[in-house]
Amino acid sequence: MNDRVVVAGAVYDQGRLLAARRSAPPELAGRWELPGGKLEPGETGEQALVRELREELGVEVEPLERIPGEWPLTPGYVLQVWTARLVSGVPAPLEDHDELRWLGPGESGTVDWLDQDRAAVAEAMRRLPSGAAPDETARGGAAPDGVFRDGTAPTGGPSGGAHR
Repeated sequence: MNDRVVVAGAVYDQGRLLAARRSAPPELAGRWELPGGKLEPGETGEQALVRELREELGVEVEPLERIPGEWPLTPGYVLQVWTARLVSGVPAPLEDHDELRWLGPGESGTVDWLDQDRAAVAEAMRRLPSGAAPDETARGGAAPDGVFRDGTAPTGGPSGGAHR
């Protein structure tokens, strides 16, 4: 039996990795993941990643490389992770997420990752490109702590699911 593939994006921008906090389903709500979703019939992993991140976050990304390995999800599903560069847009939690956060070097342990994302996140952080810390407030969507609230007006401080 072939497992169905779920793709996730290790989205990089200015030396940081994007994390997304699940809002649904209830058993995953409050946990963090690399955003993404299921492949549609006939799609490549790269095509699915671009589509899913456009739908979930309202951004355009450029897939860079697949992180080696597959991680089991629920029975019949496996997770594949791609690194990706943010090309345009300001990430906003549009679908299945209620908060986004940019994590710099050494900050991956500040959120409660879904178990199946932990190994991929560790590898994604090892591959983190160097870059200046982003000024997301100037780009219109994040508080100075790097936390996205609703894509427009930052409020509160940082807080801290499976895929799709």
